[in-house]
Amino acid sequence: MIGGHFDSWHAATGATDNAAGSAVMMEAMRILKAIDFKPKRTIRIALWSSEEQGLFGSRGYVAKHFGDPKTMVLTPDQKKISAYYNLDNGTGKIRGIYLQGNAAAGPIFQSWLAPFNDLGATTVTVSNTGGTDHQAFDAVGIPGFQFIQDPADYNTRTHHSNMDTYDRLVEDDLKQSATIVASFVYNTSQREAQIPRKELPTAQAARP
Repeated sequence: MIGGHFDSWHAATGATDNAAGSAVMMEAMRILKAIDFKPKRTIRIALWSSEEQGLFGSRGYVAKHFGDPKTMVLTPDQKKISAYYNLDNGTGKIRGIYLQGNAAAGPIFQSWLAPFNDLGATTVTVSNTGGTDHQAFDAVGIPGFQFIQDPADYNTRTHHSNMDTYDRLVEDDLKQSATIVASFVYNTSQREAQIPRKELPTAQAARP
């Protein structure tokens, strides 16, 4: 499963946060359709609402289909999904992927990035990153990942500002990202085994 969030910051049009990520995910799906790909696993895309308000779109979807992180009562479908990939850091090209603590996935992703090393995508880090929709999946034990991107002017100029407009998008970088995402989706869907999972999280403690 792949996704990005399709809401926007009120001061502008949300081009880099996160129409860019949504467009990349749609283009990845178009690429797979264009080559008449017949995946072994179902591939699903979601463009989330209300990410800016607290990941409400992805958290609601996960709660309905996969389980409740507060109780860790999980649905049968939680075991069926192999991975979720997210893009939400602007227009910059993909430089790698955060493993979100899932070290066992590292060698797999290193091999998948190898064909794109000459495009600058080389980094696989066990580090976590937050503030976006892959966390909703990770919270119920589903491997959820966010790609590493060139910062471009995301944090210094466009993020949550009145400058987050269409002219800030870099077409070639978006094409590079879509190609890499399509490759990850291809490989995930064709892999005999699911992406390795971390230890299942414990139920979240109730707030006083």
